[in-house]
Amino acid sequence: MRARIYQIIFETDTKAGRLFDVILLWLILLSVGVVIIESIPEVGHAYPKTFHFIELIFTVLFSIEYLLRLWSSPKPFRYIKSGWGLIDLFSILPTYLSIIFPGYHYLLVVRIFRLLRVFRILKLVRFSQESQILIKAMKASSYKIGVFLFTVLTTITLLGTMMYVVEGSESGYTSIPQSIYWAIVTVTTVGYGDVVPLTVVGKILSSISMIIGYAIIAVPTGIITVELSKSSKEQSTCSACESQNSQDANYCNNCGAKMEG
Repeated sequence: MRARIYQIIFETDTKAGRLFDVILLWLILLSVGVVIIESIPEVGHAYPKTFHFIELIFTVLFSIEYLLRLWSSPKPFRYIKSGWGLIDLFSILPTYLSIIFPGYHYLLVVRIFRLLRVFRILKLVRFSQESQILIKAMKASSYKIGVFLFTVLTTITLLGTMMYVVEGSESGYTSIPQSIYWAIVTVTTVGYGDVVPLTVVGKILSSISMIIGYAIIAVPTGIITVELSKSSKEQSTCSACESQNSQDANYCNNCGAKMEG
């Protein structure tokens, strides 16, 4: 029984595991939706008991899921300390903490704990094969992106320092950090407009920063796209139903047959 539950809960490429993930996915979406709707004053204040009851139901269901994962895991302490284990814990902890800290004096604390329930949205990542491919691609391109970000940081620092020298405090560039903030806003093409250049040289430098910004946005997209293309090709075919599965799948996500190595 323990092995069977482990296979259903953790082996997401089996047919039963796929069904379990779909049900859990909808529960997560509904619970996060309830939290969002409850934050609307006209709705949350009108039906506080209803939302509290619904949240208790979700908390019980997610608590059962957490306990089943803990019980069926061959190394429960490793699961508790893992990233997914912490996310699962944070998805149920706020409701229990709000029970421990009742009263008007702890209203702010309770509100913070209850808002932490939105962390349940992070549980969605583990249930999508596409998200796993994206994570794998980002890990594979992490070194390239790290070098790229260091180059961007260096460029922004230089642009901010140059603008500080050119414009000065009269134009609102009161310090190098303030000028670096302007450079970040400009290079990312956000353009708040709270600090703008007034001199001709400053405007030329600002125009160059905007053009650089378009190139900067394109580079990480290209890096991740290449890795995504590599990851999407790494698939294996099921011998029973000939459906495509991820390369490291143990069972077919369509028919549940064991994949041949």
